[in-house]
Amino acid sequence: MDLQGKIIAALPPKTGTSARGEWKVQEFVLETLDDRFSRKMVFSVFGEDRLQRFNIQVGQTVTVSFDIDAHEYQGRWFNSIRAYDVRPVLENPQTLPPVGPGDAGAFPPPPAAPFDSQQPVVAPQAPSAPQQQAPDPFTAGDDAADDLPF
Repeated sequence: MDLQGKIIAALPPKTGTSARGEWKVQEFVLETLDDRFSRKMVFSVFGEDRLQRFNIQVGQTVTVSFDIDAHEYQGRWFNSIRAYDVRPVLENPQTLPPVGPGDAGAFPPPPAAPFDSQQPVVAPQAPSAPQQQAPDPFTAGDDAADDLPF
């Protein structure tokens, strides 16, 4: 899942040692950018390498890709929201890369011209030369084309 918002808090990192070696995890609080119904979510980033690669800063607007899981501990259930990718959102649209001819769909199409009731409506023209079509085997009346088992 993906969610976009602003980082409003970075909690202190936690470290430890397991059978696999040392580990590091840090939690961040993300607030969605919706003006009317903004929500907050705490997510964790596990691993020293990811923490360095994402370089998450308080005040930064990001898109977080995350997985949701739950685990049981002493009869209680806890949710776990773990980020596997955090990408900064470009604040300035002028920093976007240029759009090439193969990037169709990058921008919405321009709005259609308003309907003018004074202009005559012209029907589309049929092609001048009839094109040959292959006969449809289902309507040709040939029983050999019917290879259905029933």
